[in-house]
Amino acid sequence: MNDYYKILEVLRNASTEEIKKAYRRLAHKYHPDKQGGDEKKFKEINEAYQVLSDAKKRAEYDRFGKVFSDGSNYGAWSGVNPEGFNWDINLGGFGDTSDLGEVFDAFFEGLGVKPKRKTYKRGSDLEISVTVTLEEAKSGKRVNLEYQTHLICNVCRGLGYDHVAGLKKCEYCGGRGEIRESRNTFFGNFVQVVACKHCSGFGQIPNKICAACKGEGRVSGTRNAVLEIRPGVDDGQIIKIKGIGEAGARQAESGDLYVRVRILPHAKFERKGNDLYTTVAADIIDVLLGRKIKVHALGDGKVEITIPSQHNLNEEIRIKGEGMTSQNDLVVKLDIKIPKNIGAKAKKLLEELEKLIKEE
Repeated sequence: MNDYYKILEVLRNASTEEIKKAYRRLAHKYHPDKQGGDEKKFKEINEAYQVLSDAKKRAEYDRFGKVFSDGSNYGAWSGVNPEGFNWDINLGGFGDTSDLGEVFDAFFEGLGVKPKRKTYKRGSDLEISVTVTLEEAKSGKRVNLEYQTHLICNVCRGLGYDHVAGLKKCEYCGGRGEIRESRNTFFGNFVQVVACKHCSGFGQIPNKICAACKGEGRVSGTRNAVLEIRPGVDDGQIIKIKGIGEAGARQAESGDLYVRVRILPHAKFERKGNDLYTTVAADIIDVLLGRKIKVHALGDGKVEITIPSQHNLNEEIRIKGEGMTSQNDLVVKLDIKIPKNIGAKAKKLLEELEKLIKEE
């Protein structure tokens, strides 16, 4: 066992402040990034400081010559200065920094901030698309969905093991569900607490794995569901259905399903917001006489409208309540049909009509 007082070059009755000053001086002197630094010596200094700066650990060390209270955390500070001492670390020489997240997890564990351990993972969210006609978008529709995903295993009901055979304590982690791993990084050596890979952080191992799902608690399969599309749905609108996405592993939460609604283009109607627009062929005589004409509404219905007197052919006619909802309109534009061949008699009548209109 190393003599931590000798490593820090202090007396056994040194105060906390004296230990701190000694640590700062020696850490600066032996830091591996400095010329003449000594990595091995530097790690010993950090280990010694972690014990002697903690009153409980120091008391155990003074009494027994070793530390029992979470002593495996000593390396968690290696390469990182807990007192905020400024070390100029150049990251440019390190090509792969992909483990930074895990490094900082270990750093905060050294501070006593312990992140929540994951056990079994939640199922993924899924997204699928359904296509409906404009008529179906207006009236609403019940759609039967069918898609491939992971489903809860029916044999073990999602447990991943035979519940009759039960569980036993994981010998690898001692039932804690987590283990400590030492990792060398550009910050130095870190001891990190991670979920036990043998029991996936659960702390227990099944005596008999489910043969159907091989311990996952879920199997690949086809899920069927029903989607209620409400009247007036928008093109591209996403509808969320909670809990019917991918099943989670070993009874973990299932993901959600997101359904994107696509509306097919219509040959006669164009949608703008929740109003519908259409063009209707009209005879010029009907227009001039302000007669009633029938207009096809979206679906099988027909609406009868009266062409307003002195109607401006560039203006639109609005039919209330015939849009995508009862609060929206069907907007009609008239496409005036003029006879291609006008006989002499008809031409004479039109000329007389013109005179009458001018006289009025």
